[in-house]
Amino acid sequence: MVPALVLGLTVATTAIPAQAVYIPSPAPARLVSGNPVDYTPHAQNGSIRAFAQIGNTIYAGGSFTGIKAAGAADWSPASYLVAYDAGTGALRPNFTPEFDNAVQTLAISPDGKLIVGGNFGTVNGVARKNLVALDPATGDTIGSWVGRADGGVVRRAVVHGNYLYIAGAFHWVNGTEHSLLARLNATTGAIDASFQVDASGARPMDNSFELVWAIAVSPDGGTLVATGNFTVVNGEPRNQVAVIDTTGLPTVTSWHTDRYEAPCHSGFPFYARDVDFSDDGSHFVIIADGGRGDGYCDAIVRYETAHRGEAVATWVNFTGTDSVTSVEVADGIVYVAGHFRWLNNANGSDRRGNGGIDRYGLGALDANNGLPLNWNPGRSPGGNLPDGGTNWGPIVWELWKGSNGLYVGQDSDGLGNEYHGRQALFPTASGRTVAVQDAPQGSPGFLYLGAGNGQVTKVPYGPDGLGTPAVVAQPNLTSARSAFVVANKLYWSKTDVTAPSGSVFSISMFTGGTIGAPWTGNSFNSWYNAAAMNGAFYLNGRMYYVTSTGNALQYRYLTPDGYLLGCSPFTLPTEGIDWRTVRGMTLVNGNLVYGSIDGTLRSVPFDPAADVAVDATAATVVAAGTPATTWSNPTLFYATS
Repeated sequence: MVPALVLGLTVATTAIPAQAVYIPSPAPARLVSGNPVDYTPHAQNGSIRAFAQIGNTIYAGGSFTGIKAAGAADWSPASYLVAYDAGTGALRPNFTPEFDNAVQTLAISPDGKLIVGGNFGTVNGVARKNLVALDPATGDTIGSWVGRADGGVVRRAVVHGNYLYIAGAFHWVNGTEHSLLARLNATTGAIDASFQVDASGARPMDNSFELVWAIAVSPDGGTLVATGNFTVVNGEPRNQVAVIDTTGLPTVTSWHTDRYEAPCHSGFPFYARDVDFSDDGSHFVIIADGGRGDGYCDAIVRYETAHRGEAVATWVNFTGTDSVTSVEVADGIVYVAGHFRWLNNANGSDRRGNGGIDRYGLGALDANNGLPLNWNPGRSPGGNLPDGGTNWGPIVWELWKGSNGLYVGQDSDGLGNEYHGRQALFPTASGRTVAVQDAPQGSPGFLYLGAGNGQVTKVPYGPDGLGTPAVVAQPNLTSARSAFVVANKLYWSKTDVTAPSGSVFSISMFTGGTIGAPWTGNSFNSWYNAAAMNGAFYLNGRMYYVTSTGNALQYRYLTPDGYLLGCSPFTLPTEGIDWRTVRGMTLVNGNLVYGSIDGTLRSVPFDPAADVAVDATAATVVAAGTPATTWSNPTLFYATS
């Protein structure tokens, strides 16, 4: 856990009904490398808290009190704000601003000024509270820029178009009353009087004071999300999170949730720490610290931007009571960082529970379902920490996607098992594409039905029904239970009395109708009794399944990138069927095709987003069982080859 108070693209605007079930469609994503570059400068003491970029220059701000080039022996006394070359890390020696306290946030005006917010009271030897614009080449104050705050703190600054949105712990901006939020002209610093959205009312806890800790603005500029320690926004009850419509006269939307009302650990007056929008603006992600509690404490949560009314999370990823302090959503990936040790860990509390996967302070999530991807650099220096370095600090202050990769600003000195003083860059260039992998689409194809160890019955299946079955040898498929195809792989459960759960979740290549040698998909799935499933299929990041003991069609999240299974089960609304009687099921062209204990094969429309996902009273019989082909085997899957 982390101490709570450590201050020192286009989206459709049509509202989605509040309780609508939304299932994201998978899309390709681009993941940065897990190996940070070796040339970023090192900072010492304090932290790096903000980044910005103009041309090929990176600006890094924070509370640090020393800087040195990578590989250099000696520290320079530069403090709070530095500039360096994005491609080489070479420090910009002519950029020499002077601050008396921490820089919290950086933004770039449309005409190229560097806008700086923070805790400071003087800039370049002249009194200037919390907000200033600098010449990006020299660091000199631009006197004609008139933006001012009142001495609290400017925690966040975001520029969209010529609007500069600021947030923090202030009550006056440019001599006018604005509580915790304000909007200025980014070019001149003049206040925008049309933006009068005021947050207030600290949560009633010890050591609690009101502030907006983070804001994000959608790529189209039409929506602002604010998080922090407040309970009221423009007279509306909004606890820690508010969604503002900025398309016209800025107003508080009807979006609301009670999941940030309950307290977490007593040391956390608030816990909604950071927020960021996807590149297309369709959704935003909120991260939280907080420790134990009944709210979304120590959690990563996706919401859809167009939702109004009572908000429903698209997915939630709990760490198991470890803090998440920063988020960046970029290129289809949700990057998260903080003081956590695990992700996908709703079943653990200060330990790794069933489903939990090791991630040491840094992770990348599948935006479709929130599961960790196969990317695990960690916040450790390995054995490379120099004398006086900090191994594992409580806060990653900033994740920020620049032109050449993901920048990390933190309060410690390790990333990717290397020494990186307070900051690092994970480059895009040596990253990889995370391709969409889904169930086979289209027909005709083939149904594969288990026919004993080492063989299956292969049956052509299409709009005209079933073709002639043929028994095909598959020597790698032994002790099999449920099975389903994702892209070019067969996922299948296998009974194994030597495994911790009595079964293993196996993966085989599936090419040209041939099942390859199996391997264990992910050792973190070993807790799950996959052989208990009597049928399963995959669609859009979810594994749907049935068992003998539960009369329900359930699903868990599953990511093909790393083969990781979600830690929590969910149940779909269905009618007209006892799921305990199902034996084998698969998906063909939007229809659930399933066998049963009576040996009959049936088909029924399947819509996981509907009020009733399956109405089995509408099922049709595809085929009755015969002595040669009885549709009552849990091993049933569909493929186009």
